[in-house]
Amino acid sequence: MTGMTSTARPFLNRRLAEFGTTIFAEMSALAASTGSINLGQGFPDTDGPEEIREAAVRALRDGRGNQYPPGPGVPELRTAIAGHQARRYGLTVDPDTEVLVTAGATEAIAATLLALLEPGDEVVALEPYYDSYAACIAMAGATRVPVTLRPDPERSRFRLDLDELRAAVTDRTRLLLINTPHNPTGTVLTRAELTAIAELAVERNLLVVTDEVYEHLVFDDAEHIPLATLPGMRERTVTISSAGKTFSFTGWKVGWLTAPPALVAAVRSAKQFLTYVSSGPFQYAIAEALRLPDSYFDTFRADLLRKRDLLADGLRAAGFEVYLPRGTYFITTDITPFGEKDAHTFCRTLPERTGVVAIPNSVFYDDREAGRTQVRFAFCKKDEILTEAADRLRRLNG
Repeated sequence: MTGMTSTARPFLNRRLAEFGTTIFAEMSALAASTGSINLGQGFPDTDGPEEIREAAVRALRDGRGNQYPPGPGVPELRTAIAGHQARRYGLTVDPDTEVLVTAGATEAIAATLLALLEPGDEVVALEPYYDSYAACIAMAGATRVPVTLRPDPERSRFRLDLDELRAAVTDRTRLLLINTPHNPTGTVLTRAELTAIAELAVERNLLVVTDEVYEHLVFDDAEHIPLATLPGMRERTVTISSAGKTFSFTGWKVGWLTAPPALVAAVRSAKQFLTYVSSGPFQYAIAEALRLPDSYFDTFRADLLRKRDLLADGLRAAGFEVYLPRGTYFITTDITPFGEKDAHTFCRTLPERTGVVAIPNSVFYDDREAGRTQVRFAFCKKDEILTEAADRLRRLNG
């Protein structure tokens, strides 16, 4: 058998040629090889509620979900998702026709974009964006059109330019991909901003996909407002969320989407050829998690707020410029005060210099120049880990 020649066609198709190993895998491997504190990938270092873990064990022992669950998701979870949407946001959702359970929010995003986009369609997305957005748009043969959230140093936040958003929409635009609370910047879009987005979608007859996985992680005076609750949006919006961020069981990969029946049916057509089904016993456990009392969500949010402030203070003391997030569990910083100009190089050398791993935001931009000095840290860790990381980062000062 002869080997492939150097002139052979590359194995990876052109649509995915720009996507290599994800930055999360790269930096997590670097953390493991150097023994560094990993504040890069966004996963907690403690499990979620014990009663929910035991609910998964009970489902396993009772034989619920050990075989293929129903394609749309187990009825108990779909009913719980519908109840959550009604209780939290006043949204009436039919659990049988308007809910689809997925292998995390990542599959929900992939299945939705693969189902709804045709080659040549344009997708307007808020930049910087979660890296799977770009890959899924590419797999669908569509074109991503970024609208950049700009840093506002005076307010220590990022902001959306609504005029730039409107200008990005063309006759080829098929849908808007909106993420709020926003990863990685921590921006939570206001009611006024969401209203403007809704009006634009209605005016231009656009579909909207909203990634709301951090819906329960909002801080200070921020409020999470699902876009589907605004006038004219219920019938054109696919709302995506998941259990991983809210209940600290990221490995279970239980996500979902809600949308009108025709949109759910379209997405299910794509989803059935991806995983088909997943997370059987965990679906029953998350059904119980979604019915936890409000006190759970309030306590969880308060704990993350305290961790945010703990790490933010430590990062400022180490010399970083800090953009204080109003949502998610990530803090974006700027490394310019250190005289550094390249976040990727900074993050690759940070473990050796300090024993801490972070993520360069530049990988989340089409325009790498826009985020070239931004670095993201995760604060969903134990207090002692955050304190130790902050102490190590002070080595940058001397």
